Amino acid sequence: MSNFLGSHAINMDAKGRLAIPARVREELAHVCGGRIVLTANADEERCLLMYPEPQWEALRPQIEALPNMNKAARRLQRLLLGHATPLELDSAGRILVPPTLRSYARLEKKLMLIGQGKKLELWSEERWFAWLDESSDEDEMPAAMEALSL
Repeated sequence: MSNFLGSHAINMDAKGRLAIPARVREELAHVCGGRIVLTANADEERCLLMYPEPQWEALRPQIEALPNMNKAARRLQRLLLGHATPLELDSAGRILVPPTLRSYARLEKKLMLIGQGKKLELWSEERWFAWLDESSDEDEMPAAMEALSL
């Protein structure tokens, strides 16, 4: 069971390579031997989702089973499956983000890697901080969140 927590400011070089922080790299080595799948987030937020390979392989059949005659389901399939890129950390703990995914998420040099428990999100630093500053007053709170005590 993966346990990705915390936020990490990282840099991407001009070729699209980025070094995974040591703590995250150790967890990835433990849960998936450094094999991950990087894909587009289907939300309007335009970040990337990073799954350990076993986590992705458990999720993939659920995505594939969605009814592709439904427009929203087809969009989700096209984004998640169509952008899914298997990657493996190199000996220096780096990955190469494909140009299509860099473009989709508008990634430049400064990035944020955000732990989400079983997966990670990869954001442009600028977009991450803009998202944090956005007002969420218009968002409807699910009932499960209303009962949550932090």
